[in-house]
This record gives sequence, C-alpha cells and structure tokens, in this order.
Amino acid sequence: MMNQNSSGFLNSIPPVTKNLIIINLLFWVASLVLPKMGIDLVQILGLHFPGVKDFYPFQFVSYMFMHDTRSFGHVFFNMFGVYMFGRVLENVWGPKRFLTFYLVTGIGAGIVQELVWAYSVQSFASANGLTLFELVKMDPSLNMMVTIGASGAVFGILLAFAMLFPNVPLFLMFIPIPIKAKYFVVFYGLAELFMGVSSFGGDTVAHFAHLGGMLFGYFMVRYWKKKDADNGKYFY
Repeated sequence: MMNQNSSGFLNSIPPVTKNLIIINLLFWVASLVLPKMGIDLVQILGLHFPGVKDFYPFQFVSYMFMHDTRSFGHVFFNMFGVYMFGRVLENVWGPKRFLTFYLVTGIGAGIVQELVWAYSVQSFASANGLTLFELVKMDPSLNMMVTIGASGAVFGILLAFAMLFPNVPLFLMFIPIPIKAKYFVVFYGLAELFMGVSSFGGDTVAHFAHLGGMLFGYFMVRYWKKKDADNGKYFY
C-alpha cells in the first residue's frame, strides 16, 4: 500500500517539474560524492566571472543545477518552490512552455548577476587605474567568484504564479496571516533589492540573480499573454 501511495504521489507531479526536482537532487548528491574522487562539480559547473580561467559559457545553464553542499536547505527550499508553484504553471502552460520559462529565467538570472559583478569589478579596476580586462588577468582571486543554485528560476516561477493568480492567498513561514500572491511577490522583490544594494549585500546570497529571474519572468509572461490573446487563447 505504501508503494502504491508513493507511486500515486509521484504520478501527480507533472513531468518537467518532477524531472527538474530529480535532476537537481541527483546533482546535489553527486556534488557530495565526487569531490572524494577529486572532482569538484561546483567548481566545474558553477557560474564563474567571464574571463577567468574556469569560466565556460555552458555554466549559464549548469549553474542552476548546483547547490550548496554544506546543508540540505539550499536545494530543499528551491525544489520545494519548484514543486509548490512550478507544477501549477506546468499544468496551465504545458511542459514545453514551462521548461522554456524555467531555463530562460535561470539564464537571465545568471546574466544579471554577471552584469552586477562586472560593474563592481570595473569600479574597483577604475579606482586602481586598471581596465576590467587587466584586472581579470592580474587577480586570480576573481576565479573564486561563483554563483550556484536554481533560486533565479524559482523567483521567476514565483513571479509568474503571482501574475497568473494574483489574489491567491499565500502564507509566509511562521506568520499565520494570508497574503495575496501579488503583494507577497512585491514584498520579496523589494526585500531582495534592499539586501542587494545595502550592506547586507556582503552576504553569500546572489540577490541580484533573484531579481534577474523575476525580471526575465515578468517580460516572458507579458509576452506570452499578449501572444495568446492575439491568437484568441486565454489561459489566465
């Protein structure tokens, strides 16, 4: 009976959502195991600053499948968000559109994070009479700047959910008061912006990547809404 119930639960998750969760969990386990064999997946697949020795273009995709191996919380909460909100979007949009949205918002988040890094590094280079290219070549510590995680795509999913279902009540953890999805997302966006530009930006969280995922998600939903309306389709 337990196996049947487990199978029923898994079958209730739409295919792209389910496979994204499985793939992320597998990569997380691999990130724990492979270093014992001398293979650092985070170093290989995490998104590095352009121009450093370990940067490769494919990292704009691969980085979103890497998560912090020091705890299970990073991958758990990201995949919980994919499960809670992604499956709803996949059921509305279909698997192809949802996968496209997930990848584009994740890549967009990486692009925004790189632009923020470039601005920061350029400012430092200019203050020291160097060009950005010269500093990248001279400072090997820039190779240690790595972004990992699906959070950018997850924030894009959260924004899309709020745009499609703005009045659905959501609950913040430990606060038993319902908040409409549209206000919930505005609160999160402002909080990320504040932490990204304030002294709290010195933490290890890629706040601007989160905002990048939301930004790309916003324009994708707006584009699809217009395209569907022009074709006489109204899904939301």
